[in-house]
Amino acid sequence: MGCESTSLAREQFNHPTMERGSYLEKIRNIGIVAHIDAGKTTTTERILYCTGRIHRIGEVDEGTTTMDWMEQEQERGITITAASTACFWKDCQINIIDTPGHVDFTVEVERSLKILDGCVVVFCGVGGVEPQSETVWRQADRYKVARLAYVNKLDRMGSDFFAVVKQIEERLGAKPLILQLPLGKEESFQGVIDLLEKKVLIYDLAPESLDYRTLEIPEALKAMAYEYREKLIERLAELDDLIMHKFIHNEEISFLDLQESIRRVTIKNRAVPVLCGASLRNKGIQPLLEAICAYLPSPLDRGVISGRNPFTQEIIEREADPEGYLSALCFKVMVDPYIGKLAYFRIYSGKLTTGMYVYNANKRIKEKIQKLVRMHANKQEVISEAMAGDIIACVGLKETVTGETISDEEHPILLESMHFPEPVLSIAIEPVTKAEQERLFLALHKIEEEDPTFKVKYNPETNQTLIWGMGELHLEIILERISREFNVATHTGKPQVAYKETIRKKVMAEGKFIQQTGGRGQYGRVVIEVEPGEKNSGIVFENRITRGVIPKEFIPAVEEGVYEATQTGVLANFPVIDIKVTLIDGTYHEVDSSEFSFRMAGYLALREALKKGEPVLLEPIMDIEVITPEEYLGEVLGDLNCRRAQIVSLGQRGNVKTIRGFVPLAEMFGYVTKVRSLTQGRGSYTMEPSFYQEVPREILEKVLPGIF
Repeated sequence: MGCESTSLAREQFNHPTMERGSYLEKIRNIGIVAHIDAGKTTTTERILYCTGRIHRIGEVDEGTTTMDWMEQEQERGITITAASTACFWKDCQINIIDTPGHVDFTVEVERSLKILDGCVVVFCGVGGVEPQSETVWRQADRYKVARLAYVNKLDRMGSDFFAVVKQIEERLGAKPLILQLPLGKEESFQGVIDLLEKKVLIYDLAPESLDYRTLEIPEALKAMAYEYREKLIERLAELDDLIMHKFIHNEEISFLDLQESIRRVTIKNRAVPVLCGASLRNKGIQPLLEAICAYLPSPLDRGVISGRNPFTQEIIEREADPEGYLSALCFKVMVDPYIGKLAYFRIYSGKLTTGMYVYNANKRIKEKIQKLVRMHANKQEVISEAMAGDIIACVGLKETVTGETISDEEHPILLESMHFPEPVLSIAIEPVTKAEQERLFLALHKIEEEDPTFKVKYNPETNQTLIWGMGELHLEIILERISREFNVATHTGKPQVAYKETIRKKVMAEGKFIQQTGGRGQYGRVVIEVEPGEKNSGIVFENRITRGVIPKEFIPAVEEGVYEATQTGVLANFPVIDIKVTLIDGTYHEVDSSEFSFRMAGYLALREALKKGEPVLLEPIMDIEVITPEEYLGEVLGDLNCRRAQIVSLGQRGNVKTIRGFVPLAEMFGYVTKVRSLTQGRGSYTMEPSFYQEVPREILEKVLPGIF
């Protein structure tokens, strides 16, 4: 046995002939997500080959994979940008987004999960649940995305399928459903044991072959296979009423019963089916495709999507119906050097056609779709129509950006936008020659439009342009793009940390904005309470005005003024975070009060509160994991202690040691070179933003000289 016919897959892809209802049932919008180097792109490449979407397997190490199309991706062997494609497996259309694993590009995972119905989380059979695995899992939790777990690289030395499953349960708080067991271990891994069908799949050893044989379970493995099958049924009985009924009444539980039960609990996010394989050796791909089609949700399974009317703010619900009113979310923007801006959309209801006008509900403007394309990595396939459930790209929308909704003008809807993390690192940038100044600003503007975690700011005090990103690699890639794509040579300064400010104590403050210059004046007065908030809570605004002392139409203006005041703190002009602001009192004038006067009153009140609240400086703290051979553990720990690291745990992973802890970002510049030096090139680390913490007094003097 082997893959489906490639000609059949091609024919289906070019000519979908399914009825509308079954069309939606047969769509799977999925992402491939994981920690860096777990095998996401390799797995995606095998899926595309197996489904007939490509005719030759590319390799990450050779820079020849379909989905890693950027020059930087091919050179570095990592995924930088989320790439989308579509393929067919039997009668299902699978729209796939292959995402990066490096934390510096976590925005690509965030915006992909926002619009996906399901995802395959790939785990390394050796590394198990790694830091970025936990991050993408939390992101999937936030968007309620159904998941399959795929334990990859089981042919590698030190791989342990059961240890990885245990970590999924303990570290991620998931309920794994083991559907397969590995047949063989490490170098002797040759296939999988299918617990539902009670068969073994043994794979061909030829380099580009995906063929396999289906055999009976060997006698030596039957006891273990039947034991795990019983455990699977018992867990399903805990989670699913139908299986529970059959289980307690000792009724026969068929293959179809199990499959339908697994689908129900997966779609409800009550459990996670677990499969296994070795993608580089082409083992386990077909069962993974079968599981994607059998267990992950269709657009219909995800149910209605909610939004609000941009004018009345009333809640609106839309079903996944191609005949309904249009609603689609822009989740990504890319600037193509030949055709201009490409806006990627997930269509939730209605349809799009070439040449039609759509309504941007965020900006309240109309725009025309000049061309519709279905993306295959960086290649475009022109289509004339797209409908509910599709993931496509549009050409011609000049004003629409990431997170905005397009809809029917007569029936507008505003879908919930996305959460993007704040950048934590900045560098000063300037062109080598003054003549390139305009081209540099154009390049920065285009990249900022594409990437919501990349910011460009001008500092008038130092007369510098600062670019902000998620880490050293993020900014390094952007600088390479400026040089290669836009042909602009630049000079850069040293990286700077994104400090923040907050307060230590609860205070009350008053803000008055009163102007009388003859005729109608300005009058606004507010009283607020400001107190320290929870860690990572940002700015929380609460309105406790009663008896109409401030008309309700002015409350949003007060909130706007408060948020404006948090952009620059009173200690060193860094943004303010983690405070709770409560509006408790105020007064207004029937003639002179306006939105502007109350916005200014809110602004002035918060500035006063920040001065009185004992302001403090905060620095970003990173969650770090270092992997090192045991003989270098002492040197690595000593170096981390010098960097003000707080070590949380030491662990063992195969034949290497793992160190988990928290460390200030300010101490970690150039760490990649240092850890390689300490471990003779055998150590590595991953790091991601975790929280902000008060800067110690002895460090504060270095950051803000003369503060004491």
